[in-house]
Amino acid sequence: QAQLTESGGGLVQPGDSLTLSCVITGSPKNRYRMGWFRQAPGKEREFVASINWNGHTTHYGDSVKGRFTLTRNNAEKSVHLQMSSLKIEDTAVYYCVSGAYSDQPDDPAAYGDWGRGTQVIVSS
Repeated sequence: QAQLTESGGGLVQPGDSLTLSCVITGSPKNRYRMGWFRQAPGKEREFVASINWNGHTTHYGDSVKGRFTLTRNNAEKSVHLQMSSLKIEDTAVYYCVSGAYSDQPDDPAAYGDWGRGTQVIVSS
């Protein structure tokens, strides 16, 4: 059984940067693609970013394109989400995910393993 552990969340001000990390331990169902979703209070879960097994293909949600960068380190079984120019609307619980290949990397159903989440609060 796999465990995805997120870290790096916290309270920051608008315009600040923050890096979230996720480490996989155990035996995930599939690590072909890893990524992040987020959910703000009272809102639906939103796709943030994903990265394929060799790190050569990434996808980003429209609201974070140009501000967030996702990388992975397979030797460490980890992914890192670098977030810059943070906005108040980026406030959410961020979930690390791992899954198989899918034509729809923004589909939550494509990911079989989920972390418990880390809170990011952007506030002035």
